[in-house]
Amino acid sequence: MYPLPNHEPSSKFVEFSNLQKAYPNPYGEDFVAVENFNLNIKQGEFIGLIGHSGCGKSTVLTMLAGLNAISGGGIIVDNKEIDEPGPDRAVVFQSPCLMPWFNTYQNVMVGVKNVYPHASKKERHDIVMYALEVCGLQDSIKKHPHEMSGGQQQRVGIARAIALKPKVLLLDEPFGRLDSLTRMDLQDTILQILNKEKITTMIVTHDVDEAVFLCDRVAMMTNGPRATLGEILEVGFERPRNRKDIMNDPMFYRYIDHLVSYLMDRAHLREPAKTYDKNSLLSFTKKPGDKATHVA
Repeated sequence: MYPLPNHEPSSKFVEFSNLQKAYPNPYGEDFVAVENFNLNIKQGEFIGLIGHSGCGKSTVLTMLAGLNAISGGGIIVDNKEIDEPGPDRAVVFQSPCLMPWFNTYQNVMVGVKNVYPHASKKERHDIVMYALEVCGLQDSIKKHPHEMSGGQQQRVGIARAIALKPKVLLLDEPFGRLDSLTRMDLQDTILQILNKEKITTMIVTHDVDEAVFLCDRVAMMTNGPRATLGEILEVGFERPRNRKDIMNDPMFYRYIDHLVSYLMDRAHLREPAKTYDKNSLLSFTKKPGDKATHVA
């Protein structure tokens, strides 16, 4: 077993401070995609980022990853300001982006070699095997991407990220291309991994069911341009989570109702960010017995 290094829990493990992203426009005023985005993420927290297409969700995530230059403000991870990519922040994209000439083991090992150049051959092997095991890939070690389903390929992408032992795991719609059953299976896999590793995680998603099932909090963005943080929904389900229990809990549908209501009615508003927990939601949303809005 290769657990993450121990860190003292922090209420501000990841800090977004007045974050801005602007794209130069040679014909006039710069296009401002995101502005004044402020959010603190606790260590070990699983947070979702949701909003309409084009609101800058992936822009925020890629700035945190160090893959997209920051135009204003800043991001701090574990007391260190972010200005470039690093192995402390691992990304899983919608496409697994595997090297087709490598098998499963080699696709995971390539990152491990770069991050742990001074580790012994056995140590690197053990790290790779642990990542493959927790992702359920023990029987697919020698398979190449063309020999695997889309779900299996995405598992390799997740294993590759987990093997880096990141401080922050970034998921950019990682299940968007998969069928419903495969998506649920991988969601359960992610939760099992995070229950063990306690990795601080951010997911960008359009799926409100997915956001409620996976996340501790869901950050909702306003419409772009000049998108910012609109509301935060605190999801009160304890961990570890059981899909059947959550699906049978009336609060699951209240949370979904709130997200859908925001996206339909309030995403265009530019008001100070508000936070809703279970108690405030009971008075904000529909009463018991009302039919909930369920959007897949």
